[in-house]
Amino acid sequence: MTPLVLASGNPGKLREFAQLLAHSPYEVHSQAEFGVPTVAETGLSFVENALLKARHAAHHTGLPAVADDSGIVCDALAGAPGIYSARYAGVGASDEQNLAQLLAAMAEVPPAARTCRYVCVLVYLRYAADPCPVIAEGRWEGVLTLAPEGDGGFGYDPIFWVPTARCTAARLSPARKQRLSHRGKALRALVAKLPACG
Repeated sequence: MTPLVLASGNPGKLREFAQLLAHSPYEVHSQAEFGVPTVAETGLSFVENALLKARHAAHHTGLPAVADDSGIVCDALAGAPGIYSARYAGVGASDEQNLAQLLAAMAEVPPAARTCRYVCVLVYLRYAADPCPVIAEGRWEGVLTLAPEGDGGFGYDPIFWVPTARCTAARLSPARKQRLSHRGKALRALVAKLPACG
């Protein structure tokens, strides 16, 4: 097994990555296992932030690293929360606080205009100075609900309505979520690109 450091301390993300890579040659470890400090996400896009996090984790561990930057993008809010999804209600905000903040911001938006999508950008680096990062992206189209529904998943899942499944992401089984989600799409695309990068 090839050790792979996930540049995140988010237990929900670690669980999803471990499940998605269960049948791959990679063994996923959280950067927390190596005492890697968090890095400031100063990029202006999902790609920039994922690169920052992957380089930081690879530098501190000396191991290949994968990082994602993901979030929910709402058309009615000109793309917000976007790259600020994890801290939409402020630095250190809980999932519940971020979710409540988004519902409040969308309170006056009519149902037909509540379109949104989850976006995930993944970056894989063989080492910190890798000049050829592997980059993959996944998108998951949805509609923002008026109130939370379901208790599965994490983040904005309870208010992310999946039209094809006729329920929120929080009501999907882990296996079905992996097949449909932005992160699942991005990770499958990333894994397909890895062999070509030696």
